[in-house]
Amino acid sequence: MNRRNFIEKLAMASGLLLTFPAMGLSETSKKYDFPLTDLHVHTTPDFTIEKILEIGTRTGVNFGIVEHPVSWALKDDRDLKKYINHLRKYPVYIGLQPTYPGWSKNYSKELLSQVDYILMDPQMVPQGNGKTWQIWEFDTYIENTEDFMKRYMDYALEILTNEPVNVFAWPLFLPVCIARDYYELWTEERMDQIISAAKIRNIAIEINDMAHTPHAAFILKAKQAGLKFTFGSDSRNYNLGKLAFCKRIAQRCKLTANDFYVPVKRR
Repeated sequence: MNRRNFIEKLAMASGLLLTFPAMGLSETSKKYDFPLTDLHVHTTPDFTIEKILEIGTRTGVNFGIVEHPVSWALKDDRDLKKYINHLRKYPVYIGLQPTYPGWSKNYSKELLSQVDYILMDPQMVPQGNGKTWQIWEFDTYIENTEDFMKRYMDYALEILTNEPVNVFAWPLFLPVCIARDYYELWTEERMDQIISAAKIRNIAIEINDMAHTPHAAFILKAKQAGLKFTFGSDSRNYNLGKLAFCKRIAQRCKLTANDFYVPVKRR
C-alpha cells in the first residue's frame, strides 16, 4: 500500500488520535485572530479541486494543494508542469510534498520555482540498514526507542538543514507503539534542536490536525523563537478545512495572524 492510500485510510480510522496529545478543549468562538488556511490538502479522482473549493466557499477556509514528487505521482518535469498549469486556474496555493531527501534533482529549477511552497515531513526514517521506518503505519514496531529517536532526529534535522522546504510537516509525530511516551521522548533538548534548525532557514512549523501535533509547549517555544506556523489537515476527504485541533491549540497559545506563514503565489 503506498503512502497516499494509507493516509486516506488513516484519516478514516477511529480512535487513532487517542494515542496522541489531546487538548480536551471545546470550541469557544467562531472568530479567530489568525487566518483559516489549510495548506495540507490532496486531491483525488473523486475528491476534486471543485469539491474543495465548494467547501472553502461554504466555510471561509483557504486551501493549499500538495502532491508528491515521486514516481507514482509527479514523476518528472512534464507531470509537474501539468500539475502547476492545472491548479493555476483556481484560487488555491500550489505546493509539493516530497517524501525522500534529494528528490529535487529530478526536476528543473525553473519549474520548482513556480510552486508556491514545499512541505516535507520526517515520516520515512532511515533504519541504517537500507530499510526505513514508515512511521505513519499502525504496525510500525520500534525495538530500541533511544536508537529510533536518534535516527529520527538525525533525519528531521537533515530535512530542516538540507532540503528545499518552506513547511516542516507532521512535527513531533511518533509511531503508535511509542506514542504513549510522547512527553518523555520530546525532551527540551530535542525540541530546541528542531526549533533552532528551522529558525536558521525560517521554515514554518505545521500544526497537524490529523496527528494532533505538536503540543502547546513546543508551539510556545517555537513562537518565542520567532517561527511561523501553518495549519494542515493532510486530507483527501471532507475532513479538510475543519481544523478543530489546529484552531483550539492556536487559541490556547494565543497565536495571531503575525504568527502564520503565508505562501507567495507564483503567478
